[in-house]
Amino acid sequence: MTATTKRRIGTLVPSLSFAFAFAFILGSANPVVAQREARDDESAITDPRVQHRTYTMQETGETIPYALFVPTSYDGSEPYRLMVSLHGAGRQYDWLMGYAGFLDRAERDGYIVVTPLGYTRRGGYGARGDDRQDRLAEKDVMAVVGMVRDELNIDESRIYLWGHSMGGSGTYYIASRHPDVWAGLAAAAGGGMSADYVDEEAIRHIPFLVLHGSEDGTVPVERSRQSVARMKELGMQHLYKEIAGGDHSRFINQSEEVVGWLFDFFNIVAKTH
Repeated sequence: MTATTKRRIGTLVPSLSFAFAFAFILGSANPVVAQREARDDESAITDPRVQHRTYTMQETGETIPYALFVPTSYDGSEPYRLMVSLHGAGRQYDWLMGYAGFLDRAERDGYIVVTPLGYTRRGGYGARGDDRQDRLAEKDVMAVVGMVRDELNIDESRIYLWGHSMGGSGTYYIASRHPDVWAGLAAAAGGGMSADYVDEEAIRHIPFLVLHGSEDGTVPVERSRQSVARMKELGMQHLYKEIAGGDHSRFINQSEEVVGWLFDFFNIVAKTH
């Protein structure tokens, strides 16, 4: 990320746990971070088309899960498109593969799909700060992407990144940190160009799809409207779909139509640089 990229300054609030406050007062050299729990490794999808895998994280020695979908048409003889999908806060790492019609469209359109955990279920993918847990969340995503690229025949000009809610924020952040990887981006009800973890110059060349429900009670739709306005100012290739009456989750996870828009968008964009 460029030197001009902004980064937030955290503040103490009354709801902080005693343990955190105590460590802060002592000035511990090791920051208190969200610890991994057994529930971080739980999966949600039982569809036999989904491969549930693990790997050993080099930085910590921990076993971290991820999920992979490979179309039945894939035989390794020709490169396939890769879609990296980032779940929302608290959701299981494979959650997005259960969205209405998602795997059917991936099968039909020939997408390999991978869903990293992001180290923990609420890890933020690195967008929330710069402590050890944030760095590990980002490293997890990119380690998984690297493993899939090494193992399978991936079309390097057609690697896509998208996420929902926290995963939307993660998309803006991960793309800012690794802009040369992605052929297209999409964010559903999460993140925005004005966030302090976004490097506008780094991602302005990448086509971007933004999806949001007009009645989202969790992440105000105005954030996406402002983000899209900024994309327009920057001359970015972008598409905005605001779903009238849509909430925060069901507008996409229960709608084959909206899920289809995601695939339709990625189908028509590829890296040209």
